[in-house]
Amino acid sequence: MNHIRCLVTVFVLLPLAAISSAQSASSIPNPLIDYAGHRETVQRVESLRESRRLSEADFLAKSREAGTVVLDARSGPMFALLHLEGAVNLSFPDFTEAALAKVIPTKDTRVLIYCNNNFLGSPRAMATKVISTSLNISTYVALTSYGYTNVYELGPLLDVKKTVLPLAGSEMLGSSAGKK
Repeated sequence: MNHIRCLVTVFVLLPLAAISSAQSASSIPNPLIDYAGHRETVQRVESLRESRRLSEADFLAKSREAGTVVLDARSGPMFALLHLEGAVNLSFPDFTEAALAKVIPTKDTRVLIYCNNNFLGSPRAMATKVISTSLNISTYVALTSYGYTNVYELGPLLDVKKTVLPLAGSEMLGSSAGKK
């Protein structure tokens, strides 16, 4: 009889317990996290994002137009080291509806974004990230999710010593980089 109980446990109850555990782990509800919605947003904005990637010259020209916000979503300490002159800093983890509204006046304000992966030559302030998780991608998707409709992204990889984009920050003290 014990042998039969052991077989029932091994062949019936253990697989059921494993299935139940796997189901509960994959279906832990959280109404404030929507991975499927994120995936759909990424797919929806993919072609729009690609069409709004700007050359260095176009980024510079648009950054000089009235009402444009240049947003740097890196951390405050990295922003302090090196950033585009005139950029405002709101660290990506701090994005909320209220925080974004403080730095971007309206949902249709032109917003220009850039990230670490746009610059070489500053390994501390602009450390290269894994390309599939570039901050530009996350920032673009997040701004779109928050309803911002006029977002553009710096496209190319630029050398901080050769770029025509004006740079600022403590790394720039005594340097001629980005001051063409």
